[in-house]
Amino acid sequence: MFPGQGAQKVGMGRENFENHPVAREIFQQADEILGFDLSRICFEGPEEELERTDVSQPAILVSSVASLEAYRAAGGDFGDPGVTLGLSLGEYTALWYAGVLSFEDAVRLVRLRGQCMQEACEKISSGMLSVIGLDRVALEAVAQKAAEGEVLQLANFLAPKQIVLSGAAGALERASVLAQEAGARKTVPLAVAGAFHSELMRSAQERLAAEVDRIEMNVPRIPVMVNVDAVLLSDVAEIRSALVRQLTGAVYWVDSMRQLVAQGGSSFYEVGPGRVLSGLLKRVDRKVTSISIDNVDSGT
Repeated sequence: MFPGQGAQKVGMGRENFENHPVAREIFQQADEILGFDLSRICFEGPEEELERTDVSQPAILVSSVASLEAYRAAGGDFGDPGVTLGLSLGEYTALWYAGVLSFEDAVRLVRLRGQCMQEACEKISSGMLSVIGLDRVALEAVAQKAAEGEVLQLANFLAPKQIVLSGAAGALERASVLAQEAGARKTVPLAVAGAFHSELMRSAQERLAAEVDRIEMNVPRIPVMVNVDAVLLSDVAEIRSALVRQLTGAVYWVDSMRQLVAQGGSSFYEVGPGRVLSGLLKRVDRKVTSISIDNVDSGT
């Protein structure tokens, strides 16, 4: 499992860079591909620069790849997983891991994705709101009432009764009040640039689609569970379609987790900064094993 946007933090990747030559090579290669010092921003900030969508997306992908390769170089081994997946942006890291995308193409593609999304966010005041304590049916009713003609969508299904709304700023403000009146335990505005996974990303989707169609992709060596449909894919054409639809479509993460657990998945590895995905998984089934791989000791 590979994390998505929001996992970024100043200092991420520094230990792997300093302790593992393979991680150092990955960060240096990324700097060359991008034409700017991504490594410095990851290690030193400033935070406001790392938080930019067009920077944080390649930063998280590169840090995740470096964590995995450092783990391997230090003798770590989690066998041969039967499935890979990532949360939103993390899906691109999963596609790299599955052999669909080269590292260079993955870095270039997420940089473009971040730029397109950042530009779309700057066109209208918008954002995302995490709602905890309401199920889908109840929150859909809240969203329909709060929209008042503005864009407002259920965007991220993260865990049982933890759903993220995405849309125009005014609609989100109304939804926060209505959700709490409907019984939500908590509503939390997310620190993102705008309304990801909503119709407000339509212009970004159109720009990204052209590059996704152009870029070389290989048949995955293992199936990839895609966000927008919560299904396992091995067909390249279907993967291209899923990546494009993901920008305006919802992320069905909890559905993906439930499917994998129901199919016998008992050991999960979260690779990259943070432990958010492991926490979400435990809310689906506390009996499964989840191991986080981020900073890797040289003696692992």
